[in-house]
Amino acid sequence: MKAVQLVSTRIVYSGSAFAELVLWRLPSPLKGSAHEFKYRLAYVVRGECVLRYDNEAGKGDHRHFGKKEGGYAFTTPDQLITDFQKDIARWNHENSNS
Repeated sequence: MKAVQLVSTRIVYSGSAFAELVLWRLPSPLKGSAHEFKYRLAYVVRGECVLRYDNEAGKGDHRHFGKKEGGYAFTTPDQLITDFQKDIARWNHENSNS
């Protein structure tokens, strides 16, 4: 089985903010991940990536929130997107960017 792209979309939130979501199903897990998904979800405000969820090979599942980076407990693609959307709302609230 080859990698299959499941999601590739851009969501515009305002004239200065958008999210890009890219998700693939892989034939086998990436090094550092225990699941068969590769993903990159990014929220960009005024040209700066302020929030990102991804799982680089060897680094595993993690998220960047502002300048902080920490682990992320991946469960399902649906939960990944839900968590990402919650973090977008949180970032907007904390930074007065509604």
